[in-house]
Amino acid sequence: MTIAPDQAGNDTLHYQLLRDVVEQIQDNVPGKLEITKEGIVHDMMSPGRPHELTALRIRRELDKVLPDDVVAHTGTPDVEDVNEGVMRHPDVMVIREEDMEGDGSFDPRTLIAAIEVVSRSNPDNDWVSKVRDYPMIGIPIYAIFDPRTGEGAVLSDIHPTPSGPRYAVRKDFVYGEDVMIGDWTIPTKNLPRYA
Repeated sequence: MTIAPDQAGNDTLHYQLLRDVVEQIQDNVPGKLEITKEGIVHDMMSPGRPHELTALRIRRELDKVLPDDVVAHTGTPDVEDVNEGVMRHPDVMVIREEDMEGDGSFDPRTLIAAIEVVSRSNPDNDWVSKVRDYPMIGIPIYAIFDPRTGEGAVLSDIHPTPSGPRYAVRKDFVYGEDVMIGDWTIPTKNLPRYA
């Protein structure tokens, strides 16, 4: 489908308005704000200890196996594709250190993988919306860890579909198994579960 120039301009203006709203209110609301095609996603609750501990342990395990020029990054900035109108904030980003240089949001196409720890308050954001958004903005690998169930999945191999780019491969796992994210394998036996 081709978007007429005036429609593309409207989409860009709409995205910029949403981006301005997020910047103005982010520091004054609890939780995390992200932008999708549907609008602003607000994960109301700040991540709890099991969520943050999971992200920390995943990052530490990746640090043990990643080459020196690739990092498992937790923190800011966001990942943003202005053309698609999407701004996300993965819990852990696997990225080359040199691609972190500069200012502004990370280009999602520079990520090697995005890793999410499923939120207790909004699991569909990780299991549905990001499964749609991440291939659309070019993130080649998406790993999901779900402390609610002790399960997860690694999605890869972006391919075109009538509904837009999607992941072609999904490998499910349960906590306790070793998980392969890209070229690297990490254990999951010490990941916490939600009470």
